[in-house]
Amino acid sequence: MFIPKADGRQRPLGVAALEDKILQRAVVEVLNTIYETDFRGFSYGFRPGRSPHHALDALAAGVLRKKVNWVLDADIRGFYDAIDHGWMLKFLEHRIADQRVLRLIRKWLKAGVIENGVRSDTEEGTAQGASASPLLSNVYLHYVFDLWADQWRRRHARGDVIIVRFADDYIVGFEHQDDAQRFLAELRSRLTKFSLELAAEKTRLIQFGRYASERRQKRGLGKPETFGFLGFTHICAKTKDGHFMLKRITEAKRMRAKLHALQGELMRRQHLPIPEQGLWLASVLRGHCNYYAVPGNSVAIQAFHNQATRHWHAALRRRSQRSRLNWKRMHRLAQRWLPPARITHPPPSQRFNARTQARSPVR
Repeated sequence: MFIPKADGRQRPLGVAALEDKILQRAVVEVLNTIYETDFRGFSYGFRPGRSPHHALDALAAGVLRKKVNWVLDADIRGFYDAIDHGWMLKFLEHRIADQRVLRLIRKWLKAGVIENGVRSDTEEGTAQGASASPLLSNVYLHYVFDLWADQWRRRHARGDVIIVRFADDYIVGFEHQDDAQRFLAELRSRLTKFSLELAAEKTRLIQFGRYASERRQKRGLGKPETFGFLGFTHICAKTKDGHFMLKRITEAKRMRAKLHALQGELMRRQHLPIPEQGLWLASVLRGHCNYYAVPGNSVAIQAFHNQATRHWHAALRRRSQRSRLNWKRMHRLAQRWLPPARITHPPPSQRFNARTQARSPVR
């Protein structure tokens, strides 16, 4: 089956049989205990005890505490569809000697896809949606990217380099521009060796960090460019007393898409009892805040709350041509059923210190 991606393309999903799901989950539990000792500290995607916010905290700590002046914002084109099965099995054989486990994984990789009753073989890639897919993708990138990038910064970098990876999304920060340019050039060659490539339209090297605004101003350029990571736009900003601050706000594209979907769902539910609608919308707003309510993002959180209330108001007024639901009554409904828009996450450095005892997760 296919689900739509944010850029309009279709993402294939692999829906395994129940027996396969159980077996994959069991194998993943065993393999996690093996690979957790190998994976690098800057890898956060789909690992036990790690979440997107831990990756965001590590990135914020790295930008604020290291000498980051340039940021590589890169994207691997169609990563899950381009994984080479031969290389994947070679990587697995480094740590797994049991041929029965390797045979199972080989079967999962080559299981094929049935679409409209027609089966097609899978010669490359790993099916998203399968229990084993996140671990297998982490193993692949561990050997292709993590080990190489960690070795590169230790051997070749002249200044500070920070790395944060969540699944196939990663950000690399550099102190020196020539380090960044060399890393990007060598990364392209590295990925090509393993049947991967960077998406040119989504790969940028931007000036970013504590001194980016002043340096760009001296050259007659505008404000520093921004970059997106895990649903947040990262911006060079300043506190009220003039100190550098990394500001993170909800990506506008994601916010618009979520509000559009919410509007459609509210219209579909418009004739349900108001308490039932209120409970459902409250759960949506709580879920949104649980992810996006980080320090510095209060304006976007409040905007999402306000727009969701407007969509609910419009849906309720559509229930009757003689609706008497004015905004005074609507505000009372919102106060009764909807949670307030407020920041729910601590400052990134505070949570980072609590998790790592101030040890850098990006080194």
